[in-house]
Amino acid sequence: MRAIVLAESGRLEMQEVEKPEPRPGQVRIRTAACAICATDLEMMAGDDRVRRPAILGHEWAGTVDAAASPDDVALVGKPCVAENVLSDGGEVGFEHPGGYGAFLVTEAANVHVLPDDLPMPVATLVEPLAVCVRAMRRLGAADERPALVFGDGPIGLLMLALLKRAGAETVLLVGGRPGRLRVALGLGADEIINYHAASDLTGAICGGAERAFASVIEASGSPAGLEAALDAAAADARVLVLGDYGRRRVSLVWNRILHKELHLIGSNASAGTWPEAVEIAGDPQFPLAHLVSARFPAERFDEAVNLVRSRRDDVVKVVLEWA
Repeated sequence: MRAIVLAESGRLEMQEVEKPEPRPGQVRIRTAACAICATDLEMMAGDDRVRRPAILGHEWAGTVDAAASPDDVALVGKPCVAENVLSDGGEVGFEHPGGYGAFLVTEAANVHVLPDDLPMPVATLVEPLAVCVRAMRRLGAADERPALVFGDGPIGLLMLALLKRAGAETVLLVGGRPGRLRVALGLGADEIINYHAASDLTGAICGGAERAFASVIEASGSPAGLEAALDAAAADARVLVLGDYGRRRVSLVWNRILHKELHLIGSNASAGTWPEAVEIAGDPQFPLAHLVSARFPAERFDEAVNLVRSRRDDVVKVVLEWA
């Protein structure tokens, strides 16, 4: 089979590799599409989580091609996504080969069948959507009070869409890329702020001292974003931390949390939320397709990766498609 292989740090190449065979309890997936995640770029750059050569790709969708166990044969031919964490603790697209290959193997118990009418390039976003569904559960129910989202990446934009779906009347999104901020408006943002244009970000968000936010989502991964989130939070607000900070540290005025009696909540990964994420993705009213900015045949992986690396301001998700 063909696969886009991370041969060494910084170098991807299309190779012919052996097609994987499922073992008992596993199924083989014919990959239809795989989105390029920012985490993939970190793996390409030399992150030591993956051993090279490696086949990346954890945001994939495809069709069950083969099953090793009789109990799983009914899945063959079904369009699907699957939770990536396997029983050995490794993940598809990291420790195990992922959707940068024309075929991959996963555990049958992790498979979630997709609606027949959900386009495969859009279905690749079920994985980040599941991350956000878990975050929404941890945040708690949205209400009529204003909500604030920091971050115009895929996670911030999905949180915006989920907040609106949950009934939040007013959602303000803060980001730094004009094109993505336009996408936010298309997803239902009631107000957007480009932090590059705000000399006083907290003042721009809060309108002086006229408003504060009962729900605040920090999805930018920026220490400055977390500081601004605490500044903009109302008393007794729920502040959800969803960004990836790597090894960065944040210097905070901790008395803000004390005096405002804030609820500081972390959310990580997507355990337990995939069925709901698939259901939401299949809702024709949910604007998941708005986040797919470009699609490339797998053979043009270099162009696709370079587009993601370019940080062009209107690019949210780039998807590779296997014929």
